[in-house]
Amino acid sequence: MAESIYICYFGVREPLVQTQVIPYLKELVEGGHKITLLTFEPAEQLRRRDAGESEAIRKELAEASIEWRWLRYHKRPSVPATLFDVLNTVREVRRLSKRKRFEVLHARGHVPAVMAALSRIGMRRRPKLLFDIRGFLPEEYADAGVWSEGGWLFRTAKRFERWLMREADGFVVLTEKARETLFPESKETGFDKQGRPVEVIPCCVDLLRRFSGDHDALRVEFRERLGIENRWVMIHLGALGGLYLVNEIADLLAAARERNPATFALFLTQSDPMLIRPLLSERGFLDGDLFIGRADPADIEGYLHASDVGLSIVKASFATLSRSPTKIAEYLACGLPIIANAGVGDLNELIEAYRIGALIRHFDEVEYDRALAEIEAFTEDRKRVRAVALSEFGLQNIGGIRYRQIYSKLLN
Repeated sequence: MAESIYICYFGVREPLVQTQVIPYLKELVEGGHKITLLTFEPAEQLRRRDAGESEAIRKELAEASIEWRWLRYHKRPSVPATLFDVLNTVREVRRLSKRKRFEVLHARGHVPAVMAALSRIGMRRRPKLLFDIRGFLPEEYADAGVWSEGGWLFRTAKRFERWLMREADGFVVLTEKARETLFPESKETGFDKQGRPVEVIPCCVDLLRRFSGDHDALRVEFRERLGIENRWVMIHLGALGGLYLVNEIADLLAAARERNPATFALFLTQSDPMLIRPLLSERGFLDGDLFIGRADPADIEGYLHASDVGLSIVKASFATLSRSPTKIAEYLACGLPIIANAGVGDLNELIEAYRIGALIRHFDEVEYDRALAEIEAFTEDRKRVRAVALSEFGLQNIGGIRYRQIYSKLLN
């Protein structure tokens, strides 16, 4: 079995790391692999965290047979800070490799892949590089308005991306659409033209441990917390702004409120509430008609059970063909039907094949009304929707198995 270092350019307490990264690593440990997790901790988190908490995190991960290492994350100025982090990581990976003799450098995304590729230059025993592609990063940054398409940052990122595509020994993508775009030949063979393994692993959820609560009890408890008994709750889980279309989300909610005055808007997000609150106020939502705020990861399941429909409205573009929104798996795990816009990842095929929600194909009142009517007529048993989550996004039967498969292919 492999000795592997997993490089993740986020802090260990980030929700994404807690719900996506660590559960996958535990699945690799179950397969007999030895894992070191390298994260990047922002200064503000380090200031809030005392030595005791860091030791508790280390112990918690050690109990799962994961060794945790961390480096300081540097944010500004953006490019020099990232370059500093890259060089710091190269030094750390090389230092650790003298003791660990890594066989796999597992890189979550573009920046960690650059870190990993540079780290193994000149190594006598060259470890395999697994490029875990979490999205089409240059295009995502351009779509979100962070970079100008064709600008020097975009062009530089594309050059590095092309280099990584040559350097990597194997690839993980999130969607079949991403596979069709990058490695169409692998759909039949499981390998690209150079014989390197390719695996499609969508964002999965742990239905056995994290999403296994009693629906009725949680629904009552969390509706009482929110002070909503007879409301029809539409929930948006996750980030706002950037690729997430806040104006369109607000318009959809307004259309829902027009059809049903009992509509309640629930946003569980770490983003600035002012990205959505003024838009809802303009459309007639009062303070008692909405909740916008953060939630403890342990409470997410309860809020989802308290809801009636999950929203996923994001800009559809070339970049978002590669996206597998974690929220989709979480909605389905709690039996929620979905309203999503077409053209994002594999959502079209998922929703249409399994009849688990409504697709919005263009943004206007007629289309909103049609989608809402479909959802209002949705009478499916939550157990059937949850079964879709298990068959398509189960951590143990999809994510864990496929990660162990690609490690096996890499090493053999």
